[in-house]
Amino acid sequence: MSARFTITKLGAQGDGIAETESGDLFIPFTLPGEVVTAARERDRATLMAVLEASPLRVDPACRHFTECGGCALQHFQAEAYRQWKREKVVHALKGKGIDCQIGELVACAPQTRRRVVLAARRTDSGMLLGFNRHLSSELISISECPISLPEIVVALAPLKALADLICATTKSFRLAVTVTGSGLDVAAHDSGKLGEHQRRVAANFVMAQGFARLSIDDEIIIEPRKPVVMFGSVAVAVPPGAFLQATEAAEQAMADIVGGHLRRAKKVADLFAGCGSFALRLAAKSEVHAVEGDAAALSALDRGSRFATGLKRVTSERRDLFRRPLTFKELNAFDGLVFDPPRAGAEDQSKQIARSDVPFVAAVSCNPVTLARDLRILLDGGYALKSVTPIDQFLWSPHVEAVALLEKPKRRR
Repeated sequence: MSARFTITKLGAQGDGIAETESGDLFIPFTLPGEVVTAARERDRATLMAVLEASPLRVDPACRHFTECGGCALQHFQAEAYRQWKREKVVHALKGKGIDCQIGELVACAPQTRRRVVLAARRTDSGMLLGFNRHLSSELISISECPISLPEIVVALAPLKALADLICATTKSFRLAVTVTGSGLDVAAHDSGKLGEHQRRVAANFVMAQGFARLSIDDEIIIEPRKPVVMFGSVAVAVPPGAFLQATEAAEQAMADIVGGHLRRAKKVADLFAGCGSFALRLAAKSEVHAVEGDAAALSALDRGSRFATGLKRVTSERRDLFRRPLTFKELNAFDGLVFDPPRAGAEDQSKQIARSDVPFVAAVSCNPVTLARDLRILLDGGYALKSVTPIDQFLWSPHVEAVALLEKPKRRR
């Protein structure tokens, strides 16, 4: 049964929150100040109707909005949305007692996402390709996606056909699609084991569509052209399913901030280096030691540095920084450092950085909460926080990146 609620604020995931006698009630796709009717189930509710709309409510950009769970905030006026994202970083830092001037959010434009992870499933009525419904395992097939690069959108029909060709499971599976300089790189996971005939048919389809590569569970099925991305002036052939920043513009913005902070460093450590998005740009001016746990990513970085021209010396080390962080004694060999860990952050590595003498540190994070925790460790270790810049590269989602710059007076050794 539906009831009437007044939305008082937005939650961390972008849901509107109504305060009730039994606690906060989370109602997706609503905004502060709105009066709505919704069907309640425990602490969540499904929006039925907006009775009194907020002046900040706008028409969504996509016909699939509220059904597809890919976006949470298309209904939120742009400037208010950007301010809300910036406040997520402010709030997280204040929660750790960090009072710092936070820069304006670097905005994300529509039609710029170069990598999306689609869900696929074969049904009695045909193949579905899209995203899961909000907080559900139900798959919503899509025909448009205003966050993604046009190269992905125009390929949705061929990608659905390819998903049908490689499907050897009754369950849902993932299709990661990346726009590269060589064409689309398609990496399927959990689609099932292909027979030889299926492999040949899928390979022929990939060739006919002009895709750069098809891989299934990291095994390359066919690779007509090596998928290549540019990190600054360096071309890197990325491995199947490689992690890349979601948009090129956000990656460049982060690289510019980090590069400016480390411009005086002669020897730089890049921790959680991935395929080299920071390392290979920084190597234009500094010697770089790149540390990464993923062998394929590190190999791509190494190959990119070897075939590039005009770079300073680049060395690499495969190392699980969660299990075995670089010690403060090892870090003292460097006068600059950047670290960009997964969402879990880098708590143990931060403790070693805090004990080190590295004068210039850049912390990059996709999780304001773990960033705040790690910054607190660095500040308690004697670092001074110079700036924090929030960056949006996951448009209309609750996720926000941030780049924090820190300094510590260098001790005499």
